[in-house]
Amino acid sequence: MEDHINITYGRNALQELKEVLDAKHYSSLFVLVDSNTETHCLPRFLEYCPVVPTAVLKMKAGEEFKNLSTCQDLWEELSVQGGDRNSVLINLGGGVVTDLGGFVACTFKRGIDFYNIPTSLLAMVDASVGGKTGIDLGALKNQIGIIREPQGVIIAEDWLTTLPQEELRSGFAEMLKHGLIANPSYWHTLKSIPDLSAKNLAEFIQPSVAEKTKVVLEDPYEKGLRKILNFGHTLGHAIESYYLTHPTHPRLLHGEAIAIGMVLEAYLATECSGLDHATAEEIKQTFKGFYPLISITTADQAAILDLLRHDKKNKGGRINFVLLKAIGAPDIDVEVPQALFAKAFDYYQSA
Repeated sequence: MEDHINITYGRNALQELKEVLDAKHYSSLFVLVDSNTETHCLPRFLEYCPVVPTAVLKMKAGEEFKNLSTCQDLWEELSVQGGDRNSVLINLGGGVVTDLGGFVACTFKRGIDFYNIPTSLLAMVDASVGGKTGIDLGALKNQIGIIREPQGVIIAEDWLTTLPQEELRSGFAEMLKHGLIANPSYWHTLKSIPDLSAKNLAEFIQPSVAEKTKVVLEDPYEKGLRKILNFGHTLGHAIESYYLTHPTHPRLLHGEAIAIGMVLEAYLATECSGLDHATAEEIKQTFKGFYPLISITTADQAAILDLLRHDKKNKGGRINFVLLKAIGAPDIDVEVPQALFAKAFDYYQSA
């Protein structure tokens, strides 16, 4: 892992990327898009960064395609198009594209260079930064992957104008998390944003990336400090997986599920980590203001809790949580009594 993460910002960084790529004399250049970014982002990318791709690789949009079958298709396409160990892959898309594209690059010919150009707010502030690449195993999130930083991450707020409201809301959950785990004043600033527009959110991208980068550089392989980035994700990932595959329930985007997870885990923190009840209520009411309340039945809860057994943070059968002692004071590796889970869901539903 590098001692720094190469992150650049703005349209100028996209324009300068061509010079960077030319200087490296790659044998071939591939751009990975999904069915959304092919339409909304690829033409603008090729205008800002006038490279001539060897091929544009395409995948279907959506978490359900973040799997080994998609990787197989992309590895075969790279091979057919003459990709070799001196090729480079540019991942142009949201978190699914940057996660899966990074994994494809790390494993093709035992590893080729890749760059991430995140086009969703979630990918800008979270998924594309920190070197985590990977795919899902069935409905289980991010079970297969490698930690390796891209050659560069280029973040341009121009892409925000291409996003629907629910995508902005999804990314905003991770930004709120950065405040909760590391920076109380940032949390208080974000919770006062009047509405989640591209204009209102753009100025907070760099502060959020700075919070995450600080943690990742200190603990790149998640042996200690980096675990704090998982606040809300233990239950949140299980909720996301459950709703992803349910035949009738509406899909939840990553940040929407993590928002629920943070409210649930705020309650657990009052029982297990000494979080003040008033602070838990502040967290619940803040998320209530930005995210719709989802009805989670007792049967839903049982299925969600069953998925917890597969969480990557588990050790020796123990389900490990990241909770809060206070805003800005996380508590890692907390084992939670199972009797509290039903109470946590009741607490969420009471919003």
